[in-house]
Amino acid sequence: MRIITANNQPKVRFALRVALEQRPGFKTISEAIDSEDLIVQSRVICPDLVMLDWELPGLPMSELINTLHQSCGNTHVIILSSRSEMREQALAAGANAFVCMCDAPDELLSAIDCCLKAREPSSGQEG
Repeated sequence: MRIITANNQPKVRFALRVALEQRPGFKTISEAIDSEDLIVQSRVICPDLVMLDWELPGLPMSELINTLHQSCGNTHVIILSSRSEMREQALAAGANAFVCMCDAPDELLSAIDCCLKAREPSSGQEG
């Protein structure tokens, strides 16, 4: 799974990369520090997953998520935020999942697993 982490804080990008690379098949292939950087990279790489900071500098989040989905239709977007109250807004903006930075790391891995399952051809769906 090709992943771009988009966060303007180097420590957060590093922590995400370390957590993700503990899982077989997961590879952080790029990091973006603002929305413009993310758009350019996603058009070149067309990642499977974007780990996106809700407060990433640049475009309004709904516009950024829409642009990501238009340029790479199969890209899943997981919003990360330290503010749990942003969950509904993030999902309404088109994110595939939302994880609060205060949640246990397992929550992030669970959100990634859900995105993986959504990418697989359906062989029956749970209701």
